[in-house]
Amino acid sequence: MSTRPGSSRTKRSRLAAVIAGITLVFATLGLAAPARADDLATSYVVSGEVAADGSLSITETITFDGSGPSNLEQRLATTRPQLNYTQLEYAINDVTVTAGGKDLAPSIGTDGDYLVIAVDASKAGSDPIVISYTVVGAAVALPQVPQQADLTEISWRVLQGLSVGVTDVSGEIALPANTHTYDIDCEAGPPAALSTCNTYASGTFDALNPQFTDGPRGVGEVVELTFSVPAAAVSANQMLSEHWTLDRAFTINGLPLLVAAAALVLGAAGLFLLHRSKGTDANGGHPTLVGRFDPVAAGAERFELVENVRPGEIGTLVDERVDPVDITATIIDLAQRGHLTIIQLPHANTNTNIDWTFERHESTDELQRYEEIVLDAIAPADGEAVTVSSISTAVSQTVQDVQDAIYDEVVAEGWFAARPDAVRNTWGRVGWITVGVCLVALVLLAAFSSFGMLGLVLVGLAVGLLWVSQQMPRRTSKGASILGGLQVLAMTLATQPTDRMPKENAYEEISRVLPYAVVLGGLDRWLAALADADDDPGVPDPDDLSWYHAPDNWQLSDLPFSIESFITSLQGTLYTRH
Repeated sequence: MSTRPGSSRTKRSRLAAVIAGITLVFATLGLAAPARADDLATSYVVSGEVAADGSLSITETITFDGSGPSNLEQRLATTRPQLNYTQLEYAINDVTVTAGGKDLAPSIGTDGDYLVIAVDASKAGSDPIVISYTVVGAAVALPQVPQQADLTEISWRVLQGLSVGVTDVSGEIALPANTHTYDIDCEAGPPAALSTCNTYASGTFDALNPQFTDGPRGVGEVVELTFSVPAAAVSANQMLSEHWTLDRAFTINGLPLLVAAAALVLGAAGLFLLHRSKGTDANGGHPTLVGRFDPVAAGAERFELVENVRPGEIGTLVDERVDPVDITATIIDLAQRGHLTIIQLPHANTNTNIDWTFERHESTDELQRYEEIVLDAIAPADGEAVTVSSISTAVSQTVQDVQDAIYDEVVAEGWFAARPDAVRNTWGRVGWITVGVCLVALVLLAAFSSFGMLGLVLVGLAVGLLWVSQQMPRRTSKGASILGGLQVLAMTLATQPTDRMPKENAYEEISRVLPYAVVLGGLDRWLAALADADDDPGVPDPDDLSWYHAPDNWQLSDLPFSIESFITSLQGTLYTRH
């Protein structure tokens, strides 16, 4: 290796001249402060040795011009940042501080990533202070280079963290016998702005071992010596650890990004397949005709139900949930089928709300189980009928029974393979459990690895699973076909001319349409059609409809307002309970 003697003596002479000149100026102005000899060591000599196992022994001899300071401190770094969010860790052991062979009983402690050595140097008198310690972790294996011998790099700040400045710094590191250095470097100065040392050399006739000189150095400045030797002569003993940062935890480079991207693609594909297999309806083929308007005479048509799909079941088939609108449609359907009469109660003035009650009748029309529950709740055979304003109390114990019965009915009809609410609840629990597990995985991945992006992807996929869970269940092919027929019927109710019902029984024929219009749409136009069918305009019609009775001064023209108010009040009460 080449040596760099430089011009250290010339540099020191120039520096001394500058300092002397500045001191003379301040002394002339009466501003110069008296110098303190114990703030500056005259020399700092390092004697080190590298063992075959990579451990580094350091002995520092610090000489003062007179007695040393009463509080001499040195802070030795126990970590050093590296690339890729890693750091080297150093184990510093066997620390001693002596003077003239006498133990100065140093105080040795830690302060974050530093080992702190403190001693009263004034006890040494005029004897130099000798600080010795051993470092494990300063020998690092260099990346292998083809067709070259493996190397171990030893790098250590032989001067660091000293609480006093030093005039001259020098030192030599002994190597195992017959060990040749391949490279050497020496830098000095403030830790954040290092520059080349005054001189350094190794492997020459005059400097077989790594040597250096430098100075002067201020308080806290460093001298860092780095050299490489064959790995066969000195083993690496580096201790490399990762340190946590947000950038490391959520890195978007290399393997973590690739794994996160793969998880996202595979997870999204899995959610898509799950939705297709569990949440998408089976192929229903052509829509099944549910209802139609059949001609009965020239210019006259009547509504005929082709499939026995009750209004209360339609909403569940359409949106897979039992809602208050389904119960409302069921009550109107029960009334027009003759099982009860909806009675509008008189009210004192327009400032009071309209209220209704129910009157039960016997009918040969067959009831579904959920219809029986509704009928018994609002108009019990052996009790007093309820009013709409108090219906919440009457049905509070039976709404769940109605929902269960409707869910069971749509399964019995073969429209769903399993109860929609049970399927949703099961998948919903799976979704929430998955979200919880993935949140824990996110915390662990971010805390202990660089795969935080994978954790975010997993949480996103878990939320996706939660969304998919609410799209369950899938309708059977029969259910999908019936749903298609209901969509056709909804379009028919919205476009069918309302003035083609047979005149002789228009009230009954239009009334049969109303429950279906409640859940499928078009109610306004069919209510208007029923009001327009009034055969005696201007005359009160309190009981012209078999299924809806009103006060004595009520007319069919009031029907749209009355029914809309009835539906609004009933659903508002049921939604409060729902």
